[in-house]
Amino acid sequence: MSDIRITNCHTHLFHSGHVPEDYPYPALKPFKKMPWLIKALALSARLAGQASVADKLDRLYRFQQETDEGSQREILDNLQRHYPSNTRFVVLPMDLSAFGFGAPEVPLRDQHDELAQLATDPEVGPSVIPFATIDPRADPNATELWRAIDDLRFRGVKLYPRLGFAPNDPVLMQHVYPRLQDKNLPVMSHCSRGGVQGRHLSDYWADRYTEPEAFIPVMRAFPNLRICLAHFGGQRDWHAYVNPDHSDPLDDTFNRNWLRSIRDLIGSGDHEGLWTDISYTLFQFEDYAPFLRLFLMGEDEESERLRSRVLFGSDYYMTRQEALSEKAVCIRLRNVLGEEIFRQIAEENPAKWLGET
Repeated sequence: MSDIRITNCHTHLFHSGHVPEDYPYPALKPFKKMPWLIKALALSARLAGQASVADKLDRLYRFQQETDEGSQREILDNLQRHYPSNTRFVVLPMDLSAFGFGAPEVPLRDQHDELAQLATDPEVGPSVIPFATIDPRADPNATELWRAIDDLRFRGVKLYPRLGFAPNDPVLMQHVYPRLQDKNLPVMSHCSRGGVQGRHLSDYWADRYTEPEAFIPVMRAFPNLRICLAHFGGQRDWHAYVNPDHSDPLDDTFNRNWLRSIRDLIGSGDHEGLWTDISYTLFQFEDYAPFLRLFLMGEDEESERLRSRVLFGSDYYMTRQEALSEKAVCIRLRNVLGEEIFRQIAEENPAKWLGET
């Protein structure tokens, strides 16, 4: 295979110290403090002939082990084992201080500082592209975000509206997007019906804050801002798209399918700053990879636009809950898409989205 310098545009290195102790349920504290309990349950399930349950518990154990690593560097070391040595990783932190589960042990400022140390480390620094994050309710003047960008030289911003805020929140519209556009820095936003959700936020409002159309007012106000809607709509919406015979009039994934919305928004050519990535979603590889190949290999204008706006990403370490490894998905994807298209989404498109070309 030809030499491709991969940029994984969607990874995480935050750990249990950055997550409130009560999340997602206080009753799970014993499993966090004694992860061997999960292994014991897995063994019991296997002895009882429940192999599928045991496999899920084993994957949960791997995920828990990852979150219990003592530093972002240790998680990065685990991640790098899956990729060629010259691979770069866009690292996306999380601010979980204001979504209803209490304050994490380690504040966001310290999380940013540790990530900045990684990015300047002579050994691993060249592989780390750090992004800052903000929950506008926790940082109404975007003070910490701009400290990370101006002082620590971070390269973009991660948003997670599902925590409980809209993409056109006044804090973001006034204090974040204008300067990002001026500085030519990109935005990555969670765009899946799964993931972390505000404690007191209904599913309806969580979806309204997160859906692709929620960013239309932002794109209209800041047409030169590069925005990536992560996960290409997410696994639930891909499942609905791939299985139309399961259609349920009460299921929003059929009525307002986010995969279809992202394709339409990008394919229309009306939003030049809109991008998407394939993180996590493609870990259901056998089901979805053929569709991605079809979307990206078309010869019409809509397909060409989409092909130029899709980014490779994985969502590590969230993917530790899945059966396939990072390495397996990356190699399979490269094989299915072919060298030319894989190079475009893993090397050429990330360079453009990051503002390097």
